[in-house]
Amino acid sequence: MQYHALSLARHGRGVELLGYLQTRPHGDVLRSGKIRLVPVADLRGLRVGPKLFQYVIKVIVQAIQLLYTMLKIDQPSYILLQNPPGLPSIAVAWVACLFWRSKLIIDWHNYGYTIMSLNHGRNHPLVQIAKWYEKLFGRLSDYNLCVTNAMKEDLWVNCNIKAVTLYDKPASYFKETPLELQHRLYMKLAKDYEPFKPRTESDSSNAEWTAFTEMDEKNGHVIKTRGRPALLISSTSWTEDEDFSVLLKALEDYERYIDEGVELPSLVCVITGKGPLKDYYNGLINKLHFKHIQICTPWLEAEDYPLLLGSADLGVCLHKSSSGLDLPMKVVDMFGCCLPVCAVYFECLHELVKHNENGLIFRDSNELAEQLKMLFLGFPTLEGKLHNFRKNLRASKQLRWDESWDQTVLPLLGQNE
Repeated sequence: MQYHALSLARHGRGVELLGYLQTRPHGDVLRSGKIRLVPVADLRGLRVGPKLFQYVIKVIVQAIQLLYTMLKIDQPSYILLQNPPGLPSIAVAWVACLFWRSKLIIDWHNYGYTIMSLNHGRNHPLVQIAKWYEKLFGRLSDYNLCVTNAMKEDLWVNCNIKAVTLYDKPASYFKETPLELQHRLYMKLAKDYEPFKPRTESDSSNAEWTAFTEMDEKNGHVIKTRGRPALLISSTSWTEDEDFSVLLKALEDYERYIDEGVELPSLVCVITGKGPLKDYYNGLINKLHFKHIQICTPWLEAEDYPLLLGSADLGVCLHKSSSGLDLPMKVVDMFGCCLPVCAVYFECLHELVKHNENGLIFRDSNELAEQLKMLFLGFPTLEGKLHNFRKNLRASKQLRWDESWDQTVLPLLGQNE
C-alpha cells in the first residue's frame, strides 16, 4: 500500500494513507509532501468471554473506528484498500465511498477466509460467513486489482468480479548492495546480533571486521573475509501459512552434512519479521545446539531490509498460499536484489519462481536440505548453480513497480478523470 501511495504521489495526487500507529512507514513515504499519514490505533482484543464474542466485539469496534477515521479525511476521488485484511475494511470502505461518492478499488492479495480456515477449518461457521462477506462486498467495488492470473480467473469464475493483474514488483531500492554499504550494515547489526560479529580477532589494528567483511581503516577499502559464513535470509509474518519447522529440520540435516565431512560453509540464518508465532519458533530455535549454524530473528528498520537482502547469498521462502492463488512479496523483493531463492511449492508459484532458472522449488525439509548442500558446496569459490541463478536474475531486466504501476493502474484511474 505504501508503493501505491508513492506512485499516486509521483503523479501529483494527494494521498491520505491510513495505517496503524505502531508501524513506521518507509522513509520515502515520510519524506513525500503529497502523502499525509492518518494514524489508526491498533486495538487489543478483549480478554473477557468466549473467543467468538471477543472477535465479534473487536470487528464492531474496528468498523466504528475505521468509519469515523474515513469520514474525517478530505473527500477522496478513490478509496484503495488491500484485501486481506478485509473484515471489516471492505464494508467500511464501501460505506465511506457512498458517503463521499468516491470509487472503490480493491487490491486482492489473497482471500481472508482462506487464512481464517488455517486456524478453524474450511467448514467453520466463521469461515463460511467470512467467505460470504468477502464475495458480497467484493462485488460492490468499482475496480479490482489482483496479484496473479490464477486469482484473476478465480475472482471471475467464483465471484463474478472482473480484475486486472498487477504483479507485485520490487521498488527501485531493492537491488544488490555495494560492499561498502554491506560492511556498514553488518557493523550496525553486530551491535545487537552475535552472528554478525567477527569470528576471530583482527590480525591488523588498522582493520575493522565483521563476520562477513573487513575494512582497511587507512583507505576505506572493503573486502569479504576469508572463510566467511554463507548468509541465508528468510522473512516472515510468523503466521500459520508458513511452517518454519521445515527450515529448522533442513538446517539440522545441513549441520549433519558438515559433521560427515562435506565441504560446506558455516551458515548465518537471518529470519526477519514479526507476528503471532514468533515466540513459539524462537522457543524451538533456542532448543537447537548448532556448531556451524547461527540463527537470529531481528526486526529490521524499513531502510535496512533491502540492504540485507542485497547482501545475502540465498533466500528461503516458506510461504504456502492459503488459497493457492497469491504470490509471496518477499520473493519479489529478493529477485529485485538478484538474490536466488529456494521456495516451497504451491500451485501458482511458477508464475514467479522458475525452477532451475532463478531458484529452486522444494516440497519438504529433505529436499530443501539437499538443495542447500548442492548450492553451497565449495562456497564461496565454486561458481555453481547459485552463481548461475544470480547471473540469470541480473540478465532478466525485471520490470520495477513504478513501470508496472504506470502501465496497469494509471490507465484505470484515467477512465474517471
